[in-house]
Amino acid sequence: MADEAGGIELSTQDLREVTAFAAACADSVLEAFEADQPDDTRPREAIGAAWEFARGGERGKALRDTAWAALKAAKCAGTPAGREAARAAMAAAGAAYLHPLPQATQVKHILGAAAHAARTAELLADDDPAVGADHVERAVGRATPGVVDVLARYPAAPSGGGRVGELIRMLDDDLRR
Repeated sequence: MADEAGGIELSTQDLREVTAFAAACADSVLEAFEADQPDDTRPREAIGAAWEFARGGERGKALRDTAWAALKAAKCAGTPAGREAARAAMAAAGAAYLHPLPQATQVKHILGAAAHAARTAELLADDDPAVGADHVERAVGRATPGVVDVLARYPAAPSGGGRVGELIRMLDDDLRR
């Protein structure tokens, strides 16, 4: 569904549904970051801000700032799993900024938190791809019809992006079926 200017039609409710999905996915692995960096609250704050927006809050500077802060927290993490969990939190807050551009790269705003969460789970399980696939399956079950509808408005996920990119494409394929 494109608007008159050729963009994707997105309502605030669409953005709230996508953000709630992303926040739930990031929540599922937050403890991996907190075990690594117990005194750093930035990823928790990013997920909290995402939930606040999803439940009717404003999409403003504070939400954006928490996303950037979670990304900085990822750089401070001492483990690969901690880094990915912080990136999942960043992606959850960033989901609220899905752009109405008909570009495959926008799929990362919808599925990034779930993919980073799946990668976190893999890393916690000695890099076991079966654990990541199981996490992808749970994320698919977590996606509401509204999330699937928004995803369907965009082109398929782009190539590249390493293992997280692979997980995004797995999610994308599964959700479009």
